[in-house]
Amino acid sequence: MTRSEIEEKVNNFLIEDLEIDEEKIVAEATLKEDLGIDSLDFVDIVVIVERNFGFKIKPEEMANVKTYNDFCNYIESKVNA
Repeated sequence: MTRSEIEEKVNNFLIEDLEIDEEKIVAEATLKEDLGIDSLDFVDIVVIVERNFGFKIKPEEMANVKTYNDFCNYIESKVNA
């Protein structure tokens, strides 16, 4: 899966499922502060990522994921492993 395909899927679920404004979704946007993703949203994200990308997020692997770009990098590393 290409990086652009990953970003497209991530953008779609951030906008559609979590109702985040599209203009806020930029590479350096922090997940919590800029995008307003809270712990309940992360529960949804785990389910959505498993459905869209076919792997389970491990909480310990998300410890260093702070920005939108980090999140896409994480997904890309798992999908293309």
